[in-house]
Amino acid sequence: MELMQLLGYILAVAIGVSLGLLGGGGSVLALPILVYVMGVEAKTAIAMTLVIVGTVSCLGAIPHARRGNIDLKTTLIFGSATTIGAYGGARLATLPFISSTFQLVLFALAMLSAAVLMIYRSHKGTSESEAEPALKPICKYCWLWLPTEGIAVGMLTGLVGVGGGFAIVPALVLLGNVPIKQAIGSSLLIIAANALAGFIGYLGKVDLDWSLTVTFTFLAGLGTVLGGYLSQFVEAKNLQKGFGYFLLAVAAFVLFQNRPGVNDRKSDISDDHTIKFVKQK
Repeated sequence: MELMQLLGYILAVAIGVSLGLLGGGGSVLALPILVYVMGVEAKTAIAMTLVIVGTVSCLGAIPHARRGNIDLKTTLIFGSATTIGAYGGARLATLPFISSTFQLVLFALAMLSAAVLMIYRSHKGTSESEAEPALKPICKYCWLWLPTEGIAVGMLTGLVGVGGGFAIVPALVLLGNVPIKQAIGSSLLIIAANALAGFIGYLGKVDLDWSLTVTFTFLAGLGTVLGGYLSQFVEAKNLQKGFGYFLLAVAAFVLFQNRPGVNDRKSDISDDHTIKFVKQK
């Protein structure tokens, strides 16, 4: 096994550990690990990320469902819109004019948003009693905006493979008047549905490495169990803040790797190799 491949598998476990410790955010690292560590092409990596995110979110939703922390009515309203958006975003991503560079830059911007929110929330306290009043519903009939917001979040999921929990939870609380405990549980179920819809949108359009996908998902699942166990010994507030800054660094790296001119040079090099190959033939 190559060193980079081994590193990728170790990082897959780390993704799960972060999910178990923080309850979210870790899956956003799956895409950069697959692209920059495992060497997977961006569009293929996004489709694989949807499988990983969907599976881990589905597993995470089970304990919430047992505790009654899922609002099925709001989940159905919001989730129906997000799945439509996720499928549409995935189909849009397979069109020729949507480049891998555009998807990675959009992903990095989504990661920046998640990092800022994670750092912000780390200053709000970590207990349920402190988190409950942090978000208040905007108005009585704001739930009517849920489908619109859902389509937008779903399209982001389909385009770049992020679960979108950082946008779903506030939307459910502020627009859907859902208590934050139920918003967190409901968001996991919605993310799982989004990932499935987005993945269906990619089917037949990209060639997936199923062996790597299953292995990565299995290791992330193991990490989630480990993270859940470690969460009782670790102070989540400081960990969340530190992880937020780490996401900022990863987002900056992705933006740097996809800065203007870099991919043009890569394309020129690829074209040169292609020309030489044709001449040799």
